[in-house]
Amino acid sequence: MPFTGLRTAVPTPPPWSYFLGSAVFHYLGPAFAVLLFVRLAPLGVAGLRIWSAALVFALWRRPWRFFARLDSGGRRTIVVWAAVLAAMNACFYLAIDRLPLGTVAAIEFVPVIVLAALGARTPRNIAALVVVVAGVGVLADVRLAGAPLGFVFAAANAVLFAAYIVVAHRAAQRLSGISGIDGLAAAMLVACVFVVPLGFWQAAPALVDPIALGAGIGVGITSSVIPYVCDQLAMARMARSTYALLVALLPATATVIGVIVLRQFPTTAEVAGVTLVVIAVALHREARSETKNISADPSPSDSADKSRDTEMHPT
Repeated sequence: MPFTGLRTAVPTPPPWSYFLGSAVFHYLGPAFAVLLFVRLAPLGVAGLRIWSAALVFALWRRPWRFFARLDSGGRRTIVVWAAVLAAMNACFYLAIDRLPLGTVAAIEFVPVIVLAALGARTPRNIAALVVVVAGVGVLADVRLAGAPLGFVFAAANAVLFAAYIVVAHRAAQRLSGISGIDGLAAAMLVACVFVVPLGFWQAAPALVDPIALGAGIGVGITSSVIPYVCDQLAMARMARSTYALLVALLPATATVIGVIVLRQFPTTAEVAGVTLVVIAVALHREARSETKNISADPSPSDSADKSRDTEMHPT
């Protein structure tokens, strides 16, 4: 009888561990980007981030295979998605160059609450809208005096985030049979073109700076690839209610990473503002939708119902 060796059971990670990985890397990547700003301008880092992430997704998913089969409406949806993605990343990086990471992350969640309130006008969502407005009001009062341009970029990023959510939902409706990760891969690939006039010249110094180039590629992988994969694994294993509750911790996660990595210690007012946003995100509830969403893992029967409330995006 041949010896087959000892079989060791590999423990399965708990579902929350995937969410933790997604949450940490979602803001760890941008924190690394801020550290890279001493070598490259923000728009150059944004360009490297999109180009490197697009390269990984292209080699992994080969999105051109289905893009060529789309009708004109489907292609327009991907192009609009890509344009919003490029502009949103540019504004996000310009914002975190001027404001603490936690502040930008908190402002970013405003459209999530607004869209939820518009979609389901319940007392709970109205209360969440009031709370988030109060939280952002506190942050605005602090930052408009010290870094008004940074607040403008953060607000623009939030508006583009709302557009991103709307376009992503439209893609879920139009691109039936296409997985979420393939849709993102196609949008990221097209976004490479849109980001050229924004970041090419600012990224050019990285061509003669191997450290900056390697760091820029690392920012793309840690900001887009790792969080998205962890996010999909978490959504396939967690109940929607549990997932939505954990999403509320994201602004606080960004603040903690800002403190640890960037030494961005928030003021009392900033802590209060971020806390109000966290409470608002925990309060809000999405409207039930009968529309089938794009899913990166179509095997679970309820995968469409586990679509992330905030459409965690590559910022």
